[in-house]
Formats: sequence, C-alpha cells, structure tokens
Amino acid sequence: MIRFVLNVLWLVFGGGLVLAAGYGLAALICFALVVTIPFGVASLRLAVYSLWPFGRTLVPKPGAGVASGLANILWVVLAGWWLALSHILAGVALCVTIIGIPFGIANFKLVPAAFWPLGREVVATP
Repeated sequence: MIRFVLNVLWLVFGGGLVLAAGYGLAALICFALVVTIPFGVASLRLAVYSLWPFGRTLVPKPGAGVASGLANILWVVLAGWWLALSHILAGVALCVTIIGIPFGIANFKLVPAAFWPLGREVVATP
C-alpha cells in the first residue's frame, strides 16, 4: 500500500509525468530515425519505469550481449551522461527537504537506468 501511495505522489509531485513525457518524446524522435530504434525502445522502458518507480528495480537482461554494451557507450556519449546528471541534481535538491527524501531516492534509483539502459529490464521487487 505504501508503494502505491508513493507512486501516486511521485506522479503528481515528484516529476514522474514530466519525466515520462520527456522520455516518451525522446523515444518518438528515436523511432523517427530508423537507425536509433533500439534507443527508442530503451527510452520507452525508462518512461514506464519513471512513471512507477517504487516497487520496481532494474536488473541485467540475461540475453544481452556485446552489441548492447557498444550501444550503451554511444548512449552515454549522446544522452546518458546528461540524463544521469539531471537525475542526480534533482535527487540532491529533493533530499534537502524531509518530505522529498523518498522522491530523491527514486531519482537516484533512475540514475543507472538513464546512464546505461540497454541490456537491462525492469522487474518488480518482492
């Protein structure tokens, strides 16, 4: 029940809708450019994860290979570094207040996802 309440508050006050809209827009751009479709899929995965982060975590995908690692390097150079930095700055700003600490932790949880998204999947935590 607490996870549900935190996720609803995250959507309204923590920036979940804004993050998901940003990742969704990035996915649409990546889908328009045919070469970057894998990045679009990763952006959609991040959009869904950023909508409902509490009670879920990111784990390595069993079938991910060298190609996803090489694509992640390209992702880090083009977008991952800036996305991760924005999540870190937002997390620090949210952790300044006592009420914002859970949302700051959720932003810190999104840092590895934004930095290295390919070859990972989102699963529910027990």
